[in-house]
Amino acid sequence: MKVTIANLKRGQRALIKEITSDIIPLKLLEMGCLPGNEVQLLMTAPFQCPMYLNVNGSHLAIRKEIASQIEIQII
Repeated sequence: MKVTIANLKRGQRALIKEITSDIIPLKLLEMGCLPGNEVQLLMTAPFQCPMYLNVNGSHLAIRKEIASQIEIQII
């Protein structure tokens, strides 16, 4: 089973391992959502979508369906 950003719990940190889809918006890549970078789940909105993340100091909000395409390694 692959672990993705969608599996993170609030406050948990991880390293981005691999992006497994071509549907990732270019804006996310430009803001540092790249393999090797650290990601932390800050909070989720009601119904778990969107997810608010800290990626290398940048605060991002992404949909859970996109988060499930970004494979991570929990640290």
